[in-house]
Amino acid sequence: MEKPVTILGIDPGTNVMGYGVIKIQNNKPKVVTLGVIKTSGYGDHYKKLQQLFKRVLHIVDEYNPDHVALEAPFYGKNVQSMLKLGRAQGVAMAAALYRDKPIAEYAPLKVKQAITGMGRASKEQVAYFLQQLFHITEVPKELDATDAIAVAVCHYLQLKNPIKTSDYKNWNDFIKKNPSRVKK
Repeated sequence: MEKPVTILGIDPGTNVMGYGVIKIQNNKPKVVTLGVIKTSGYGDHYKKLQQLFKRVLHIVDEYNPDHVALEAPFYGKNVQSMLKLGRAQGVAMAAALYRDKPIAEYAPLKVKQAITGMGRASKEQVAYFLQQLFHITEVPKELDATDAIAVAVCHYLQLKNPIKTSDYKNWNDFIKKNPSRVKK
């Protein structure tokens, strides 16, 4: 029997940050908890970031995940929104790193592809797939929570089937390691 693995998934946001914890035992994922951190009561942006840090740190301490997976911000048209989203992601990362937890980031398209098979799926479609997969009886009103579970599941799938990266740094390295494949 292998050691269970716990993954904390985070869907960053400054006003609403989703989080979800899954535990994998005997190669079967199970939802432990999911929810959102709301910061609407904190008017100042920096107070919101402080609150996010404290809450994520509390979640890390409570569930002691082996891995923390975050959805990476995607390029948007509003630069200010991107900046704020990046800051929220940064404080979530800082909280996890403060407790020496390894971090992984996934693009929204990759997460949606992993869960629904469609990179352009809506939040509602992602929530529906997860509800069916984990027999979740009540989907939270804020779909940021199910998005966070999706990030954790995406990471679990990546751990199961990691994509091998190239062993070559550049073309010169390839040529050096494969002289028989180069025609002169």
